Amino acid sequence: MDVKSIENLAKLMKENGLTSLELSQEGISLKLERQAGAAAPAAAAAVASPFAPAPVEPEPQPKKGSLVLSPTVGVFYAAPAPESPPFVEVGQRVNKGDTLCIIEAMKLMNEIPSEVEGTIEEVCVSNGQVVEYNQPLFRIAP
Repeated sequence: MDVKSIENLAKLMKENGLTSLELSQEGISLKLERQAGAAAPAAAAAVASPFAPAPVEPEPQPKKGSLVLSPTVGVFYAAPAPESPPFVEVGQRVNKGDTLCIIEAMKLMNEIPSEVEGTIEEVCVSNGQVVEYNQPLFRIAP
């Protein structure tokens, strides 16, 4: 893998709003990460789009817990394979670092880990659904 290939991967990450990428090829492993804030221009452009979703009305009573947001645009998968059980279900206890789901973006499978410890209170999307950047995926209560 040469520097030009790595530069091209970094460019693709930026263009598509990806925050991390892992690749193994010919015995070489590469992991690229960038701050989510670097995708702000793309997110701002999406908000200005005439096809942007309508604002969501605030709920009368706020729900407890932390929201897990999608780090990228892609397809949400609740399980590692179609015949496998989901990574997590409502009521299940998770630890920091546990895999919650997979987001497929540009044929890359990105495992989404829990950043908090707690109980899954809500799964906000369905299996196979296309998700947007910063869209809530799960709500985890302490």
